[in-house]
Amino acid sequence: MKLTWFIARRYLASRRGMRFLSLITLIAIGGVFVGVMALVVVTAVMTGLQNDLRDKILGTNPHIWLTTYNTTVRMDEWAQALAQVRQDPDVVAAAPFIHTEVGLRNRDGYAEFAILRGIEPDVPGEPITEVVRDVRAGKLTLGPTPSGRPPLLVGQSLADRFGLQPGQVVDIISLQGVQVSPVGGLLPKMRKFEVVGTFRTGMWQYDDKFMYTSLAAAQELTGLGDAVGGLEIRVPDPMRADEVGNRLVSALGFPYRAEDWKTMNGPLFSALKLEKIAMGVILLLIVVVAAFNIVSTLVMVVTDKTREIGILKSMGLTSRQVQRIFMLQGLVIGVVGSGLGALGGLVLTWALKRYEFITIPGEVYFIDHLPAAFDPVDFGTILVLSVVISFFATLYPARQAARLMPVEAIRHE
Repeated sequence: MKLTWFIARRYLASRRGMRFLSLITLIAIGGVFVGVMALVVVTAVMTGLQNDLRDKILGTNPHIWLTTYNTTVRMDEWAQALAQVRQDPDVVAAAPFIHTEVGLRNRDGYAEFAILRGIEPDVPGEPITEVVRDVRAGKLTLGPTPSGRPPLLVGQSLADRFGLQPGQVVDIISLQGVQVSPVGGLLPKMRKFEVVGTFRTGMWQYDDKFMYTSLAAAQELTGLGDAVGGLEIRVPDPMRADEVGNRLVSALGFPYRAEDWKTMNGPLFSALKLEKIAMGVILLLIVVVAAFNIVSTLVMVVTDKTREIGILKSMGLTSRQVQRIFMLQGLVIGVVGSGLGALGGLVLTWALKRYEFITIPGEVYFIDHLPAAFDPVDFGTILVLSVVISFFATLYPARQAARLMPVEAIRHE
């Protein structure tokens, strides 16, 4: 093994015996380096995108929505259901809510549709969403206003577009409980709300459409009275939300139904997972192309060292040892290139995560910057695959070298 490794190392070096690797070896290593680095960075970005979306969705939405099968989107006997839900050992928090689409109009008459959520922050258990957490911590408020009107928290993008500031009064128009006028027209219910602050979730779709108010104000606006839209539930492990939801529905019976965050956002995460796989396969082809560089490099070395191989075989070196020389040479190229590429990918991943220097339009995507996250499983898979591909690239030239006959190799010009 020492002899084959010594010869392989000499063949990797330049002809003049310098300590530095030859140019063709550096080119082969560079090809593997670029391919692995690109694969590590893109995989980290796709993983970061999935994690970032998941965290922001879970920060804005409950893990489970418990509602009923009806056409009026209301839950009348919610107090009994809430007490039963809180008895489940996997429920860390539960609270009533109202989720409805309303019309928003500012003092200049500009209007459009938005989403209004009525919540009850002061309930036992952990905060169900980040907005509830901020209200409890005093960063946001849903308490009484100076004007006596119901409070309203507005998403930052929505507030910017409407020119809203704390203290301003806006009109909220509800489409629920619409009454018919004597002449047959529709009379939607309208109430004035006072803006008490803005919030930012980091997801443009939420910051551009969502508003929060107290549960009592939402009940009065929608005409639900003492009823609510449903119950929002938080569990210790979000990945088991579907199991907990099914168990709650089995315990409560008809007409209750549960929707978990994974089911509601399933198409989005399935698309991201498919895109991650597709990008990984495409970028893996860069490593395959780099493997062809290894093949060409070793073929050139075999051609250049044909006479030396013949001399070595005539002195007693076996065909297996000759094959091992070139396999070691290719493995060195693959391992060094993969290692450097992995290191470069880790550095770029860290820089993307630390400085967030690549921004993207939030109105087009769900996020406003390019995230990155290190996944040991993905990293190990990339490293192993790149080394394995590099190893297979050594087989053909190594076998060709091992098949050389000593006499013909020595005569080679």
